[in-house]
Amino acid sequence: MRIGILGSGLMGGKLGTLFARAGHDVVFSYARSERKLEKLARDAKGKARAGTPTEATRDADALLLAVHWSRIDDVLKQAGDVSGKVIVSCSLPMNTDDTGLVIAHTSSGAEELAKKVPKARVVSAFGTVPSEVLFGVFAARRKVRGPSLVYCGDEARSKKIAARLIRDVGFDPVDAGPLRIARYTEPFTLLVAQLAYEGDEGPELAYRFERFGKKG
Repeated sequence: MRIGILGSGLMGGKLGTLFARAGHDVVFSYARSERKLEKLARDAKGKARAGTPTEATRDADALLLAVHWSRIDDVLKQAGDVSGKVIVSCSLPMNTDDTGLVIAHTSSGAEELAKKVPKARVVSAFGTVPSEVLFGVFAARRKVRGPSLVYCGDEARSKKIAARLIRDVGFDPVDAGPLRIARYTEPFTLLVAQLAYEGDEGPELAYRFERFGKKG
């Protein structure tokens, strides 16, 4: 697939790199410098290049939105027309000093994003794991059963694309339901962050859901 990366920081840079190494055509965009984008494209060692948000969006089969919540409006403005595009978002609706959610309980960042781009198809994914674990999961993807990764969205085709990208990175996709379920997954992300960054064992943390007991 052709994947545009809107936001090439820790999450966007690492996921874009892994998408490229999994065989996708990737355009990195929206970083502090063009030099950083070009380095990401070089280091990805696949079909990757640097570009503007407009270029990343133009021919993309899917977009990864990976910017701080305070930059959402700016990156969408630079991206241009996203009508019909699948937008996989890992942007958590945090306040400016990253101490709490600015949207919760009765809505979610993913739902508010969908309101901003009503002609696009938004899926919430990848935000529930720290960026530090991504390369490790990718490296082990053929050796061990991958950890879980929840995603949610309202449109079947878009969710299928997100699930494929989740598998390509090495995770086991868990369909959590419609986009409104992001009201639960976004606070869950804060729990994961607490364990990853405040614990004693480092941030390379993932999770797995298991079912026990007989079916039927």
